[in-house]
Amino acid sequence: MTVSLTTGIVLGLSAGFAPGPLLALVVSQTLEHDVKEGVKVALAPLVTDLPIILLALFLSTKLSGFRTGLGVVSVCGGLFVSYLAYENLRTHRPGVDLRETEPRALRRGVLANFLSPHPYLFWLGVGVPIMAGAWEESGFAAAAFVGGFYLCLVGSKVILALIVGRSRGFLTGRTYAYAMRVLGALLLIFALMLFVDGAKLLGLLDP
Repeated sequence: MTVSLTTGIVLGLSAGFAPGPLLALVVSQTLEHDVKEGVKVALAPLVTDLPIILLALFLSTKLSGFRTGLGVVSVCGGLFVSYLAYENLRTHRPGVDLRETEPRALRRGVLANFLSPHPYLFWLGVGVPIMAGAWEESGFAAAAFVGGFYLCLVGSKVILALIVGRSRGFLTGRTYAYAMRVLGALLLIFALMLFVDGAKLLGLLDP
């Protein structure tokens, strides 16, 4: 069980701090609104990943047609992340109380995570095999792997939101606008990566 827990912790920290749309969204929502909204984005995997894990378990025995479906999901994810990037690039004027607008942080985080191919690929290629091996040892070992993974995956992003929230007061005026635009540019890069992944999965580009 200790090995399973350690594996979950290492993989969770790696995924939690890995650059991606969800990480950028945690930062942007914290800057645009407050720490609470950044934490809501960080919690998105707890909402989206159960059906993804169940789907990965099912697809692990029936892989035909999986790449096409995943390619469509990836392209949709690219479109959604492009929209988020557009919102950041046209950031509000400094001095506007952004907290008066409806944040919808959790909804955005759920969509960004659900429309990314990476959770599907992780659970199909890495998570399910490890969980199956841990299950052969005991149910507690499998639970330790999943618990350690999500504790660190979500916890790392919550910690990031708290850190960004502490520095939020320093980001005023032009600095704030530039920070949001840099995040918008990063989201555009992630959107492009999702489009490329989708094209490869659909057979439109060479792997």
